[in-house]
Amino acid sequence: MKVHHLNCGTMHPPATPGGLVCHVLLVETDHGLALIDSGLGLRDAEQPIRRFGLARCYVRPVFDPAEAAINQIRQLGFDPCDVRHIVLTHFDADHTGGLADFPWARVHLTDAEALAAQHPGNLVEWQRYPRAHREHGPDLVEYAPTGESWRGFPSARELTEIAPGIVLINLPGHSRGHAAIAVDAGSRWILHAGDSFYHHGQLDGSRTAPLALTAMERLVAADRSRVRANHERLTRLWSAAEPDLLLVNSHDPHLFERANQPV
Repeated sequence: MKVHHLNCGTMHPPATPGGLVCHVLLVETDHGLALIDSGLGLRDAEQPIRRFGLARCYVRPVFDPAEAAINQIRQLGFDPCDVRHIVLTHFDADHTGGLADFPWARVHLTDAEALAAQHPGNLVEWQRYPRAHREHGPDLVEYAPTGESWRGFPSARELTEIAPGIVLINLPGHSRGHAAIAVDAGSRWILHAGDSFYHHGQLDGSRTAPLALTAMERLVAADRSRVRANHERLTRLWSAAEPDLLLVNSHDPHLFERANQPV
């Protein structure tokens, strides 16, 4: 499967040099296109207060319609109607804003994340899951956290209903039902870790992650102990430097730029 790396939402939190991206994968399968996350969408630019809430005051999204996945897909020469599936790492606003631009697409996620998004259990969840992102009535396909292991992660499920080689990996912590998504790109696997970590400095030993990001990570975490455990597992994966695996996340511009370099 051919994979395109798209920045679907530039953001500029304070004290974060280089800002943040919303790293979305566009996957060419034998049965159409699939997105891993959707980034910010066209409606977010039209209704930023309603669709992004108070978090916009901190992360300061640009809301550039040119960065919306649907417009980037057109720029690449594809028909947006060919996007038949969207797989979510989680349901936060900066990952689901583009869902409404593809109302025909099936939306795949863990059952725990679907439950949290539809029935928030605390103030953080009420803030992170805007109801406006579900008003178009997305067709949610939910998965229980069961299945085989994948490279040391205990619970993974291959989404063969989309395409062989797309794997949903249960990785809660940042949110109640957070997941990582692995995609077989032929010469290597791409592991999109979502918001399981924010910055490569949290994994590579350099300790260069901006304090503003690590503080935000702690503030919004559904389970901080699991966030720490995820960091430890991902650090081991990073240190192994397996040549057939590319590790990316949702918001690190350095990892986004590295992913777009020729293989």
